[in-house]
Amino acid sequence: MIQVFKPNMGQEEIEAVAEVLKSGWIGLGPKTVEFEKRFTEYIGVDYTVGVNSATSALDLALKLLHINYGHEVIVPTMTFVSTAHVVAYNLATPIFTDVDPATLSIDIEDVKRKINVRTKAIIPVHYSGRPVDMDSLKEVAGDIPIIEDAAHACGGEYKGKKCGSLGDIGCFSFHAVKNLAMGDGGALTLNDKAIAERAKRLRWLGIDKGTWDRSDYDRKYWWEYFVDEIGLKCHMNDIMAAIGLVQLSKLDRMNARRKEIARKYSEAFKNTDWIETPPEDDSDYKSSWHIYCIKVERRNDLSVYLQENGIATGVHYKPIHLYPCYGNKPFLPVAERLFQKILSLPMYPGMSDKDVEKIIGTVVSFKGKKT
Repeated sequence: MIQVFKPNMGQEEIEAVAEVLKSGWIGLGPKTVEFEKRFTEYIGVDYTVGVNSATSALDLALKLLHINYGHEVIVPTMTFVSTAHVVAYNLATPIFTDVDPATLSIDIEDVKRKINVRTKAIIPVHYSGRPVDMDSLKEVAGDIPIIEDAAHACGGEYKGKKCGSLGDIGCFSFHAVKNLAMGDGGALTLNDKAIAERAKRLRWLGIDKGTWDRSDYDRKYWWEYFVDEIGLKCHMNDIMAAIGLVQLSKLDRMNARRKEIARKYSEAFKNTDWIETPPEDDSDYKSSWHIYCIKVERRNDLSVYLQENGIATGVHYKPIHLYPCYGNKPFLPVAERLFQKILSLPMYPGMSDKDVEKIIGTVVSFKGKKT
């Protein structure tokens, strides 16, 4: 079975983890600090704060912006549920927008319609790794803070700048299937020192110094710390960070392979009249190609056909506003219509050309098949 996603791990990652285990320091420590430094340089921001998931990163971002009861946060409906759940965690209300029919990213005109005095943040999702039109979004947002959900977009670029450096706070995922995979993990990226320092406290229960920080002090009462605010327990650890350092060193190479696979798909499907392919990269938009999503009329039938031929697929995503936990359902026609058509084809850097050719051939052969 050709998987939808598959992490690209090797001997380097195994050795990196072994080094951490032998060191005796496997929690929040020197490897986490090193990863934060190198990721900061890669994204082009001033600070990175490592956490245990993108969900935690998004949750902390809202806390850092003092989002709370009575506030509204605008989010696209076609994304993983975490993007909306974190708003509810902070007692605020997610306001769902429709999506752009070509990119499946947030519909900026719908954002404009839904901004009001209660809107305290906007969370655009760089769907599939392709950056949102941030200039247009910023024009609409004005002074409203923008939190980038860059879970798909590690290495993606908008007008020469990395995703995660385009808004007020960037939030990344290092889950097992992401472009930069740690097994799990996440990070916030930002340029405000005071907010970054608060984020480091909040990820460690509100404590003002981590254990590694305190170990550097050669003084009496080195164990002393202060807790001025109630925080969470969601920091990164050095096992994650050690894997992440290796992954970061080969991220651009892995993303280049993803782009090559996407190009093969798009070239093969361009002359079909029943497959809609995602937008290609150009000088302003450089996707990280986390997902390659096509749109077809008989999505379910095609998915079953591919499964029967040894090819796994995915659907990213069912619109969040359709889930019962969010109560009253707004009418978001584009997302509701396209949800019936979208299908994610296998996309990972370790996929062979032979696998890609098999997927293309099997998809193309589906036309005319009867259920």
